Amino acid sequence: MRSLSIAATGMLAQQLNVEVISNNIANMNTTGFKRRRAEFTDLLYQDLRRVGSTSSDAGTIVPAGVQIGIGVKPSAVYRITEQGNMLITDNPLDLAIQGRGYFEVELPSGDIGYTRSGALQRSADGTIVTADGYVVMPGITVPDDATSVTVNATGEVLVQISGTVAPQNIGQFELAVFANEGGLQAIGDNLLLETGASGPAIVATPGSAGFGTLQQGFLETSNVNVVSEITNLITAQRAYEMNSKVIQASDDMMGSLTQMR
Repeated sequence: MRSLSIAATGMLAQQLNVEVISNNIANMNTTGFKRRRAEFTDLLYQDLRRVGSTSSDAGTIVPAGVQIGIGVKPSAVYRITEQGNMLITDNPLDLAIQGRGYFEVELPSGDIGYTRSGALQRSADGTIVTADGYVVMPGITVPDDATSVTVNATGEVLVQISGTVAPQNIGQFELAVFANEGGLQAIGDNLLLETGASGPAIVATPGSAGFGTLQQGFLETSNVNVVSEITNLITAQRAYEMNSKVIQASDDMMGSLTQMR
């Protein structure tokens, strides 16, 4: 009875759907997190009567045929990159990206990671780093005698040095964009890696054409909509239950066959 295996694929698909939704809800307070959406496609079809085949010697054509689907499978877990809300922090090293773009981060392996999380800090030598101590490229170092740090919308880092009047420019942040942001590989810790699906990174200063700007003293919140996620969770739960009902009904039908005298 095909319905048993068909419903089983439906239950597995909805299990994956719930796992994606639960990860979204778990990261609702993660800075710069982008919610995911599970996508599904139908499986192969079995032709019991092929559409378009001839049904007689006179050349008549079967108009519809009989095709039986054998279930569903996950095709992708897609990252939705819409802008999150801006949370004011008044911390001078908190930077939010308004628009497209990712900060470039130098990983211990030598690879370049990309992140939307702008909760930055200073290392022991004054270098601006992430919460894990990874250097944010191009590696800007704030002098020890700096009394204030200002980052403007175009990514210039200006510091006020004690005893001087004019602020000094000590570096320039850059942003990276990709042709297909959904193709980036998530590795945890708010970091993404370039892949063949994402295309190569295109790097420019904030505010350039097609690039976002920086907002100092703000953090970008996750773009998870809790109401939508709870609604999707209920829908996935009901779909899971309906597939389990199909298995139960199929089992009852098979039981009726075995009890026939």
